[in-house]
Amino acid sequence: MGKVSKVFYISLVISLLFIIWGIMPDDIVGDWTLENVTANVQGFLVDKFGWFYLLSATAFLIFAIFLVASKYGNIVLGKDTDKPEYSYLTWFAMLFSAGMGIGLVFWGAAEPISHFHNPPEMGLEEEDTAKLALRYSFFHWGLHPWAIYSILALALAYFQFRKESPGLISSILEPLFGDRMKGGWGTAVNFIAVFATIFGVATSLGLGAQQINGGIGFLFHDVETSMGLQLIIIAIVTVLFLFSAMTGLNKGIRILSNTNILLAILLMVFLLFAAPTNFIMDLFTTTLGSYVQNLPSMSFRMTPFDENSTWVQDWTIFYWAWWIAWAPFVGTFIARVSRGRTVREFILGVLLVPTIFGALWFTVFGGAGISLEYYQGLNIIDIINEQGNEIALFTVLQEFPISVITSTLAILLISCFFITSADSATFVLGMQTTNGELNPGKQVKFVWGIIQSATAAVLLWQGGLGALQTASIIAAFPFTFILLLVIFSLLKEFDEEAKHYPLQRRKRHAQKQE
Repeated sequence: MGKVSKVFYISLVISLLFIIWGIMPDDIVGDWTLENVTANVQGFLVDKFGWFYLLSATAFLIFAIFLVASKYGNIVLGKDTDKPEYSYLTWFAMLFSAGMGIGLVFWGAAEPISHFHNPPEMGLEEEDTAKLALRYSFFHWGLHPWAIYSILALALAYFQFRKESPGLISSILEPLFGDRMKGGWGTAVNFIAVFATIFGVATSLGLGAQQINGGIGFLFHDVETSMGLQLIIIAIVTVLFLFSAMTGLNKGIRILSNTNILLAILLMVFLLFAAPTNFIMDLFTTTLGSYVQNLPSMSFRMTPFDENSTWVQDWTIFYWAWWIAWAPFVGTFIARVSRGRTVREFILGVLLVPTIFGALWFTVFGGAGISLEYYQGLNIIDIINEQGNEIALFTVLQEFPISVITSTLAILLISCFFITSADSATFVLGMQTTNGELNPGKQVKFVWGIIQSATAAVLLWQGGLGALQTASIIAAFPFTFILLLVIFSLLKEFDEEAKHYPLQRRKRHAQKQE
């Protein structure tokens, strides 16, 4: 098993208890079913702390922008002479595949169409509603989530590669709490990170299984959407990603990440030119400007005078919780592949490239769907309401040439994203439970691969998409406090370093070494 930590055993036991709880019959647990308990906890968190998720996510974005403009931007994530391990293309592919992946494909058409019919603001003209639908899709998948990822990833990379600390989240907090982070408090912090990772990734794996099932049912009309088939899909993909995980970071994950980007670009470019190209690009341009213009007001938007509206809770709060739950997973992974980059280069790369690509993705798929409804009268929302969000992408592709080929390509893309996300998560969980090992053992990765797939299966079985969303919101809550502490710890350490070694002199020294 290798050198595993206390966090491994604690996390493993609690995860197994959760899985056992999820499969226990209702006549044994009574009202204390997994679904009932988690739903009640989630309801409490959303009702009482929705504002907290909103303010925290915005604080992370503000801090990330501050770092870009600050004197700390020249700090190298590693020694001053370290060079990046991966090219820009491979780096972007790896962080993008880990950071968005399945969710982007699942919601690419479904979310804009859903907002088009159920907008965050009522009383608008149909044209304005369409623009608003795209703008909020940009908002949910743009700068905020990547800011959340970037803060934790930056801190991990800085402490691991520059300060030579273990690649653990507890190590980041040592400037604030000292040696207490090496004892029970540190174990608690790392356990919360593992807990959030398991449930955050399980949410995406569940979405992936649902959409693969929907795609297969769309291509083969005799195949129905069913829980049994989704569990079989999870089992098959589990075997595939465990095989990939055994090959290591520089083979399995790197190759799959590049494959994901290639497939995603092929599918997106095809639809861009098969659909009304001018309409999509005009919509992209105007929505991008509107997104930047309205970013401050959207970042703080709640609805205190409309008690019956749950739109912000159902969409924005869920997304912010989902991204926070994903932060330890994506942050650890991005940190691992970002050695040698400066703080400014890192933040700009992590924030801007995925945000722009994601905005274009939503405009192409969501814009194509909206154009079918707006101009051709196709009622895609009825199909979504009847068969689920997972069918939205295939419904849109059906209206354009070679739909069988593009739908097959979409299923392949979802499967690759599924494998990459799960593969990356086993790697990260292995690091977090072996005291920060850069290359955790195969047995450890195998155990976590089985655990996260079993968790996804239990959540699906307990309540589908609703249970997946509930798990994310609950898992994210305690980790939000840790992320806020990371900001103060990072600032303290950066300030200390700037005092002892002026950053401009460091920059000149690094240039001389070249």
